[in-house]
Amino acid sequence: MATGQQKLLAWSVHLYTASGLVAAAGMAYFIVRGGEASFRWVIGLMIVATFIDATDGALARRWRVKEILPGFDGRRLDDIVDYQTYTSLPIFFLWRAEVLPEPLSWWLLVPLLASAYGFAQTEAKTEDHFFLGFPSYWNVVAIYLYWLQLPIWLTLGIILLLSVLTFVPSLYLYPSYRGQYSQLTRILCVIWAMVLTLLVAGVFAHPRPVIWVSMAFPVYYFTVSWWITLRRWLGARASRPLVPRKLVLKSCGRDARAPRGKKES
Repeated sequence: MATGQQKLLAWSVHLYTASGLVAAAGMAYFIVRGGEASFRWVIGLMIVATFIDATDGALARRWRVKEILPGFDGRRLDDIVDYQTYTSLPIFFLWRAEVLPEPLSWWLLVPLLASAYGFAQTEAKTEDHFFLGFPSYWNVVAIYLYWLQLPIWLTLGIILLLSVLTFVPSLYLYPSYRGQYSQLTRILCVIWAMVLTLLVAGVFAHPRPVIWVSMAFPVYYFTVSWWITLRRWLGARASRPLVPRKLVLKSCGRDARAPRGKKES
């Protein structure tokens, strides 16, 4: 039986996860207020929410939260927070910041719905600790699309491409677990987060070159993820047994059915 101290620690982890909603509330406030200074706060709170999400799972495993509080679903709470901070509010931010012109802004509904599909999947993660399909990192997408102000056609193309990739069973690194390349990815992620924090703080007199350099981490993440994906796909195809054509044709006929005298299921 869990002690009072263990339960207190377990509830503290859930409270820590729920604090992401406080960051979400702040994001919503500054998005509605608008303006460059407010948008700087939005990006800062996105970083805070991402840090909470990246660390609460390790705390939950460390203090056996699921075992100590079996009647409270921390994963469901995490999904509620993540959908707000990774999808709905970043997309709201893209709309408020007018990253797409008004006649094209309705296209932002596409990633909103695609991400809902991704979050609702029972197999959103693989047993060997990869995300399956684009893992709804719309916060990262929103930050860079706002900072870079790319051509409209390219902005819309990125949004639609990533929305489609939500439905593609490709593998993406999951650095919170001890999966492939997780240690290297965590180190690079910490460095990247520090650079983003310095950018939000306005440390750099000329931030645009630093923004482009900071994209090295997202490029690394996608490149390695798709390299692993293509290796898996090609390996599975190469290991698939070849079936003689006669056997395929025979399996489509009567010989593949149940024996006579028995009811076919």
